[in-house]
Amino acid sequence: MKILEFEVERDGMVDLTEEIKRFVKESKVNDGAVLVFSVGSTGAITTIEYEPGLKKDFPAIMEKIAPYNYPYEHHKTWGDDNGSSHVKASIVGPSVLIPFKNKELMLGTWQQVVLINFDTRKRRRKVVLQILGEVE
Repeated sequence: MKILEFEVERDGMVDLTEEIKRFVKESKVNDGAVLVFSVGSTGAITTIEYEPGLKKDFPAIMEKIAPYNYPYEHHKTWGDDNGSSHVKASIVGPSVLIPFKNKELMLGTWQQVVLINFDTRKRRRKVVLQILGEVE
């Protein structure tokens, strides 16, 4: 198991792909899967083509799905402003499971694994990597 930490801006996205590849290559497992999990309820993990256009499009579309200015019950309950953050993170999800063969991630050519901070402020995010498979 490995824990990564990142300082991430609001609606910021961090490409984790190279860190995950390195973790898999250093493991004692040739074929298996790697779990990538974001700790916290306002961060998420997904795959995307990590390019400038989508890095702008993705938060813009998520804002349409769960707008910041909606009157969330969460705000009334806790006196804060991040109800939209929780909803967005729940929709995207906290983890992905990526298969690998011969220590190579089975990702598409333009597919990268990313951490997203949906919170309304900069956050220090933890990501847990865990290999699933048999040591050969």
